[in-house]
Amino acid sequence: MQQSRVSEPETQAAPQWQLDTRDNASILTLSGTWLARTGNIPAFPENGLAKAHKGTQLSFDTAHITDWDTGLIAFLWDLKRVGHDADIALDMQSLPAPVRQLLQLLPDAPQDAPAPHAKRMPVLEKIGQSSISSLEEVGTVSELAALTAKGAFQAVRGRSRMRFVDILANTADAGPYALLIVGVVNLLIGAILAFVGAVELQKFAAGVYVASLVGIAMVREMAAVMTAIIMAGRTGGSYAARISTMQGNEEIDALNVFGITPSTYLILPAVLSLVITMPFLYLYGCLIGILGGFIVSISMLDLTPAGYFHQTFISFGVGQFVFGFVKSIVFGAFIGLTSCRIGLKAGRSAADVGIAATRAVVVGIVGVIAIDAIFAVLADVIGI
Repeated sequence: MQQSRVSEPETQAAPQWQLDTRDNASILTLSGTWLARTGNIPAFPENGLAKAHKGTQLSFDTAHITDWDTGLIAFLWDLKRVGHDADIALDMQSLPAPVRQLLQLLPDAPQDAPAPHAKRMPVLEKIGQSSISSLEEVGTVSELAALTAKGAFQAVRGRSRMRFVDILANTADAGPYALLIVGVVNLLIGAILAFVGAVELQKFAAGVYVASLVGIAMVREMAAVMTAIIMAGRTGGSYAARISTMQGNEEIDALNVFGITPSTYLILPAVLSLVITMPFLYLYGCLIGILGGFIVSISMLDLTPAGYFHQTFISFGVGQFVFGFVKSIVFGAFIGLTSCRIGLKAGRSAADVGIAATRAVVVGIVGVIAIDAIFAVLADVIGI
């Protein structure tokens, strides 16, 4: 005979069980109050059926149970698993009908996790699957861009569900709040270009052309690319983290239930804010970069301020500004769309938020450089 006792509460009898193995029969007597909220449900030990008769059924005596809930079911499930391991069947008919119905829904033992497949995918199949996945993702982003463009057209006509306060908040975050870091980075880039150019060009007594070097490099390439990289890391990661957090909190699902499309309510303000602010940040980056080159050139070379700025502004035309202006718009749209898309397809856990933000930054930076390479080829084709 084996018995387990728990300290008895003041108002309710403690749950108790007792195994009786006399007369070649195994009977488990249950008594007391089996309520999970009391926190005193006993766990059935692994050797609790060691004295039970093998090959017989374990019967139950539940006449002394005063009250029960899922706490009793949890105890009986432990007993059921121990009985399964000990090859002792349970006489379910001796249990109350509600208990029997609930217990029959549970398996005899926890199911083992399936072993991971060690099958290695063939190289060509893996390449094909990756290519198909990439094309599907490109199609999804293109569809998202089309929906966003449609939402922008509807916003112009006053038929969009986009809130004006949302685009103001996104524009402030992507524009004025980013001026400091954009200015610092472009100032340093301009200074570095001027320093490297001065060191080399002084060897040929052509130090005056440092101004042309800094001006063309900043206007044509560096201001647009560096500003886009900054915004991909700063704003793109923020968009992905925000939308993935909403995904985890089921806010995106709530918008869909209410018939509000995320492309209009969430993505459109984010993309428009970057499309609007990126050209102005590009122009700001150009001026700050030229200023950085000016500071280095004046301190290292025998140049006057008037001579530096004159040489700078005669080295490129308006077409270079237009070229960089267009690139900055494309960069802004790309960063906004890809960041929002990554946020939408993120998982629902806290770890997935960080993964989505990191992925948005990486995709944004790599994508900006790839798009800039395409623009470089186009510029050479059209002769800019």
